[in-house]
Parts: sequence; structure tokens; C-alpha cells
Amino acid sequence: MSFKFEKLIVWQKAIDLSADVHQLTKSFPKEELYVLTSQIKRAADSVALNIAEGSTGQSNPEFNKFLGYALRSNIEVVSCLYLAQKRDLISQTDFDKIYSQCKEILSMLNALRFSLK
Repeated sequence: MSFKFEKLIVWQKAIDLSADVHQLTKSFPKEELYVLTSQIKRAADSVALNIAEGSTGQSNPEFNKFLGYALRSNIEVVSCLYLAQKRDLISQTDFDKIYSQCKEILSMLNALRFSLK
């Protein structure tokens, strides 16, 4: 038996984002462990978790609310990317990769939210 969210491509992409962010943060210095490392990982995880939580057994307005949380967490990942870049923790290539994923997820979340209205 599968859950509704497992069929959502945006959820699948959010899972990929979380895995990529986790891999990226492995190179962050120890002094960032409880600061930026923790923040960006929690934000990336939150995208997928909110999509999943809102999708099952919820009304469309309730699902839309959780998609809004996911959207805001996605934006938080982007902001963390800028901080990581300013602190010289990530390469431009890594920045561009995660940023591109976040842009795609943002578009998909907005489209899904629009479809619920």
C-alpha cells in the first residue's frame, strides 16, 4: 500500500533535495555543525515532510496550508545557500545545483497549490 504523497513528483524531488543538501553539508566545518549545517538540513527535510504531512487525509485547504510551509522551507534552503556561499563553504557549482532544484520545487509547489483551489 502506498501513501498519496509518494506519487507526487514534487515530494520525490524534495527527497532528492534533502539528500543532496545532506551530502553537501558533509564538507562544512565543525563550527557550523549547530548553526548553518543544522539549519539548512532541517529546512531541506521540512520541504518533503510538510508535503507528506499535508497530503494524506487532509482537506484541500489544509493541504494547501502545508504546501505553504513546504514552500517557505524551500526558500529557507535558498537563503542558507547564500550564507554558505558568503562563508566560502560551497562552490558555485554546488550553489547552482541546489538553487536550481529549489527553483524547480518552488514552481511545482505553486502549481500544486493553484490546482487545489
